[in-house]
Amino acid sequence: MRDTAELTRKFAALADLGLERTDLVPVETEAVAIERGRWKVVRARPAMGTLVAVTVVAPSREWAQDAIGEAFGEMDRLIAHFSRYRDDSAICALNAAGHLEDAPPELHRVVQASLEYHALTDGAFDVTVAPLLALFRDRLLASIPSEPTDGEIRNVLALVGARGIECAGRRIRLPRAGMALTLDGIAKGFIVDAIAHTLESCGVRRYLVNAGGDIRSRGKKEGRRPWTVAVRDPTRPGGLLQTVPLTRGAVATSGSYEISFDGDMRFHHIVDATTGRSPSAALSVSVMAPTAMAADALATSVFVLGPTAGVRFIERLRGCACLVLARDGGRWCSKRWCGTPLTDGHERGT
Repeated sequence: MRDTAELTRKFAALADLGLERTDLVPVETEAVAIERGRWKVVRARPAMGTLVAVTVVAPSREWAQDAIGEAFGEMDRLIAHFSRYRDDSAICALNAAGHLEDAPPELHRVVQASLEYHALTDGAFDVTVAPLLALFRDRLLASIPSEPTDGEIRNVLALVGARGIECAGRRIRLPRAGMALTLDGIAKGFIVDAIAHTLESCGVRRYLVNAGGDIRSRGKKEGRRPWTVAVRDPTRPGGLLQTVPLTRGAVATSGSYEISFDGDMRFHHIVDATTGRSPSAALSVSVMAPTAMAADALATSVFVLGPTAGVRFIERLRGCACLVLARDGGRWCSKRWCGTPLTDGHERGT
């Protein structure tokens, strides 16, 4: 088995690139003196179904470690609200009862933001698709898999639609019995932003947070070079598509390869609330935005909208850019996208 130092070295390289990897075992904190009076400290641990890595450049190793510890503490606190896999979480309580009269402020904030993105995208972003995901999982991951029928999808679509969700004060209420929310397309970005805010409240001004491809950064790494985020190529295992410099802001990637219920990736974790099926035009979408929550939600939205409409939509948003890898091999990018291609391919832009 590889020793811890080797694992740490390889993970530190991945963290710098912002690569999405979950096949590495958790590693110990790495601390390296990189400049006169500056340390780079990297700590990684599993959370949210991936490996979350925080890299900090700070005047002292102890300061950096304390700040990262505070940030991970805030992450754990928020996961307890948002995890659909914890029976005691606020989102599970909401889905079970159909309402919460005294929702945690963070849950209320994310649900309210979800409704705002639903309006902004004309319904492309919709957190009420949880019953469809449950249908996909029940049919395609059964001992004898079968595709959901058109009739089953139509029946479940009666429980889908964000219009009518009540989100006022501390109250959240779903309009129809049987409805349920999935915040997977926005909550991880919200938590990454909270990690970043915690680091900044501790005085950290140079950092990179990477939660399985949801990335936020500030400042520069060693040598005063910008952090470099790598966009994965889903058509080549281990391959990279582009690199993007990132000194302040966020990048998030949504892909059909992340969670797929069938081998052909026709049914995956991104669902179009109007059709009840997973969009098929794109393989992956990467979005740059001022915050990780925005990048997270917008990446899902562009995936649903499709390459042409999605790029045109992002072009209208201030401070945002995107790259879409289409299933047919084409690459679509908005005018403000600043990635550097690493593989051959035809890129199209509006």
